[in-house]
Amino acid sequence: MRFLCLFCLFIFVQNGIAQTNFKFDQSDYQTIIKRSKAEQKLVFLMLFASWCPHCTKMKNEVLKDTMVTNLLGKNYICTWQDIEEKEGILLKEKFKMTSLPTFIFLDSNENELYRLKGEYKTPVFIAEIKNALDPKKQLPYLEKKFTADPSNAENWLNYMNVLKKGRDRSDLSQAAHKYLATQTDEQLVSETNWRIIANAVSDISSREFQYVLHHQKEFAAVSSPSRVERKITNIVTELLQPFTESLDTIQYKKQRQLAKTIQAQKIDSLIFSYDSTIAERSGNWWAYRKITIESTQKYVWNNASLLKDISQNYLNHITDIASLKQALQWAAHSLELKDSFDGNLLLSKLYLKIDDTKSAIQFARKAKGICTALGCNSKDIDELFIKLSIK
Repeated sequence: MRFLCLFCLFIFVQNGIAQTNFKFDQSDYQTIIKRSKAEQKLVFLMLFASWCPHCTKMKNEVLKDTMVTNLLGKNYICTWQDIEEKEGILLKEKFKMTSLPTFIFLDSNENELYRLKGEYKTPVFIAEIKNALDPKKQLPYLEKKFTADPSNAENWLNYMNVLKKGRDRSDLSQAAHKYLATQTDEQLVSETNWRIIANAVSDISSREFQYVLHHQKEFAAVSSPSRVERKITNIVTELLQPFTESLDTIQYKKQRQLAKTIQAQKIDSLIFSYDSTIAERSGNWWAYRKITIESTQKYVWNNASLLKDISQNYLNHITDIASLKQALQWAAHSLELKDSFDGNLLLSKLYLKIDDTKSAIQFARKAKGICTALGCNSKDIDELFIKLSIK
């Protein structure tokens, strides 16, 4: 019995040592490739950034799990690179990385076998490492099989399911169009082809998406109306959001014209949101006033939060009385939808800005009452009471 206990302890210690000895090789990339060839192992490369919380969680939790490290250590030369440091910058460009973190599985000839992006739970990540070791689940095999018969939907779906785990949307879309080009317009309306369009088509001008636009009822029958609507909304989002975030107003206006060709209330509402956001972020308050005066009541009349946000921007940046009176209507309606401390405070400040002190006092007192009842921070309302000479 004593011998058995000592033996178990020995195994435990040995496993602990094996776990402790596992390390990510911090050598330069070419050294890693040479080591891969010498040891006849594949390469596991993680691209990360120090500020990325998903990267940190993967490094500190998943990539320290014993089952993960045993599987990686047995089959791969493992390395990670910070994309903001010299080697990492080059590898980011080399592999056209667009998401953090990114995990790339390579052979010793630098052929990409598999790619993952984002944060994973440990059991799922283990399953994906095993998938990356299976030749029939690797990208080169799936791509070759698809290319040999691009009209085969099953081959494409297998290829797509691996592509979308780690590749950029443009890679997925490019490959999808090769398959869809083999399908007639009528053949596009099928459950399988809808799945491919929904997952991989991102070009608003493409034949496939335009066919969806003009045959929404038919596609809704093989999927659902909500899924078709969501696809249309997503494709407009993908079209306009990057230029909104980068404040590229020239490209935004060009792409906006394409988006406006889609005749749908939800799309018009989405475009209004991007129009107002880009005007706000660029500080173009003349444009912001014009956009919101024309369309606020049409698109966000039943959204108390957005009505308050727009009214707050008027309080901070708009000066003409007529526009401020319009903002008063929006702020007042937001209170009809949902009474709140900040809504009453905002309305009071708007009235004060147009010199309607009586109304400003009325809503300041309402705000004070709500603040007292809720026990919230009273600094803002106390300062307003001083301005209004309320005791």
